Amino acid sequence: MRRLCLLALAIFLSSPFAAFAQGTDSTATASGSAAIAAAAQFDFLLGRWELVVHPRVSSLAAMIHGTPKLIGTLKAWRVPGSGGVEDEISITDGSGNPLSANHSLRTYDSVQARWRISGHDVRKGRTSEATGLWQDGEMRLEGYTTDADGKTLTRTRYYGITADSFHMTQDRSVDDGKSWEEGTLTIDATRVAATATPG
Repeated sequence: MRRLCLLALAIFLSSPFAAFAQGTDSTATASGSAAIAAAAQFDFLLGRWELVVHPRVSSLAAMIHGTPKLIGTLKAWRVPGSGGVEDEISITDGSGNPLSANHSLRTYDSVQARWRISGHDVRKGRTSEATGLWQDGEMRLEGYTTDADGKTLTRTRYYGITADSFHMTQDRSVDDGKSWEEGTLTIDATRVAATATPG
């Protein structure tokens, strides 16, 4: 009887069905590993950062008012129990007057293999939605913002990413993508701490 059981097990392990089952397990493991790796793509954002913000202004406005000096802070932390990243960005003018206070949640959608980002700027009453992909060492987002003035499409790049710095640039379109104003906002970030907490 034992000999028959061993023979049956040997036949099963050498059968195409067994090979298929083993292949499925390896594929699932590989797929799971890829999803875990992808969910770490926004890890560069974790910690506390000082920001220098460069809004694009027309040459006439710059001649009359000068180029605005804006500064800010960014804090990002991992959402407990998930691969998501939460962050807060505060921007002020050179005198410390608050201009923007944005809170975002970034989650990785393993089914669609892309990031989903939702944000809300409580100071400007603006909401934002975007999806993102990691390409060529950059995080690239496409989305839109909605406020009292309507809907604005956005294209955003995080690039030049190192352990202690990164840059971000954003293009905007107010005519549903027919034309784009490139580099409407650029941010240079410098790390000041490796970790951050909410609040």
